[in-house]
Amino acid sequence: MAVLILFPIVIAFLGSFKSNAELTAGATFLPKAWHPSNYADVWKLANFSRYTWNSVFVSVFATIGTLLVASLSAYAVDRMDFIGKKFYVGLQASTMFISIGAVVLRPQFELMVGLNLQTSLWAVIIILVSGHASTYFILVSFMRGIPRELDEAAMIDGCSRLWIYSRIVLPLLAPGLGVAGLFTFRHAWNEYILPLVFTMSQPNLQVLTVGLASLRYGISAASQTHYMMAGAVLSMLPMLVAYVVANKSFMQMTAGSIKG
Repeated sequence: MAVLILFPIVIAFLGSFKSNAELTAGATFLPKAWHPSNYADVWKLANFSRYTWNSVFVSVFATIGTLLVASLSAYAVDRMDFIGKKFYVGLQASTMFISIGAVVLRPQFELMVGLNLQTSLWAVIIILVSGHASTYFILVSFMRGIPRELDEAAMIDGCSRLWIYSRIVLPLLAPGLGVAGLFTFRHAWNEYILPLVFTMSQPNLQVLTVGLASLRYGISAASQTHYMMAGAVLSMLPMLVAYVVANKSFMQMTAGSIKG
C-alpha cells in the first residue's frame, strides 16, 4: 500500500526536473535532461515566499490553538465531573462526521463576516481550531495513561487545577501532543477550501495549496505542468521537516520516560 502513496510522489519529484514539452509527451520515467532551474522559476513566478509564509502562519497557529483547546477539554473530561459531560463528549464525537469544507462552509463564512474576519487568515485558523474533535480523542486516550494519583497528591499540597494541568499533566502528555500536533499541522497545511474562500479577494493572503493553482497556466494560457510539479515538491518540504522534528521529539520523550 505504501507504494501507491509513494509512487505519485516519486513521479512528481522526477517530473519537477523535466521540461514542459517532455512532460506533455509523457513517455519517459527519468528526465532526458535535468532542469533544476524549474524550482528557481517557480519561486520567482508564483510568489512562493509569501505563500509559504502564509501556510506556515496558518499551520503553526492552528496547531498551537488546537492542542491548547483539545488538551484543556481532554483534561476536564478525564479528570473532572460536571453537568452535561456525556452530552459534551457526544457533541465532540458528532462533529467528526461533519464535513467542514462543504456542509458548514456557508454559515462559517457568515459567522466570520459578523466578526469582520472574512478577509483574514485568522478566520481560517479559528475554524480549523474549532474542528479539534479528532485531536481531543487522541489526547483523551493519552490522558488516561497518566496516573490520577499525581493529581491527588498535588491537590493535597494545595495546587490548583490550572497548576496541575500546566506543570504535571502537559509535560507527561508530551508524546500525545507530539503525535496529535503532527496530524493537526498536516491537516492545516493541506487545507484548500477554507483558505480559497477566505482569500479570494486577498491574493497576498493565499496559502501554498491555493497558490499552486496559479501555476497551472502561464501568460499565454499554456499548461505549465513542470512548474506545478516543482511547486508541489516545494510545498512538501516544510511538511517533511515538521514530520522529522515531531518524530525525533517523540522518540526522545519515549526514551526518557523508559529511563525514568
